[in-house]
Amino acid sequence: MRGIARVGCVAVLFAGALALTFVPLGANSGSFRGQEAAPSATDNDVPAYHAQAPKGELPLTMNPELFREPLLQNAYAIAAKIKKTLYQQPCYCHCDRSKGHTSLLDCFTSQHGSGCGTCVYEDLYTYEQVRKGKTAAQIRAGIIKGEWKTVDATKYGQTVPAK
Repeated sequence: MRGIARVGCVAVLFAGALALTFVPLGANSGSFRGQEAAPSATDNDVPAYHAQAPKGELPLTMNPELFREPLLQNAYAIAAKIKKTLYQQPCYCHCDRSKGHTSLLDCFTSQHGSGCGTCVYEDLYTYEQVRKGKTAAQIRAGIIKGEWKTVDATKYGQTVPAK
């Protein structure tokens, strides 16, 4: 009788372990079927930004001609045009923690923006919102909500003639 109980206990444990194998990991973390996961506690932390417009001159952004890819050339050219607004935006690649950046503008005063899709998409989003007449605070609220993830970057993939 003991042998049967032991086999039954092992079978129950094995079935439980097998059941856990089929629980999707994406249910609790990450994305599943293209849907965004709920933000974690660290995702809720808004990265560094300046709440007010800058007082005085801002640093120059890097020359767009230093980059080969048209998307990056356009991103850096756009950043140069909207520096005051970028100065007031957070960057969700969290370069404030890793690079000491104080706003999204810092990503484009260095090469950092050229290697970071988050920076580029937030830059393009900011530009599109500026063109719609949104304030820096309204744009920041959109960035915090993650609206920058909806930008269609393909339209920025062509070299734009200098004006």
